[in-house]
Amino acid sequence: MKKLIKYIPTTVIAIFGFLTLFLTTTIILDLVGMREKNIGYTPFVIWVNFFCAWAYLVAAYGFLKSKEWTAKLLAVAMFVLIITYFAFTSYVNEGGTHKEDTFGALLFRLGVTTVFALIAYFTINKKIAN
Repeated sequence: MKKLIKYIPTTVIAIFGFLTLFLTTTIILDLVGMREKNIGYTPFVIWVNFFCAWAYLVAAYGFLKSKEWTAKLLAVAMFVLIITYFAFTSYVNEGGTHKEDTFGALLFRLGVTTVFALIAYFTINKKIAN
């Protein structure tokens, strides 16, 4: 059971990180025509997602090795996503071009990041404190 608590979050966040890294990289580098398929994407949101992808992959390592900094890293990613959400809202209100699903995608990513930060805090940091 203890191994499941360690390996499930590690696996899920690693998959989420690799998927995010793949998707953002294809847009940033315009691989397989992804920019054309994502007309209206917001560059700063893509770059934040790219940063978060690396944070998720490093956090997966932190989960695997029960590193105390895992929750802190994910908290930083949460903070960056919150700032991005408000910046994106301002950008849209100023008339910036965007994809309609970006709001939902940002909230989804923020929710996932929050859940993993809490899991890291309660499974790693609380265990270390005891």
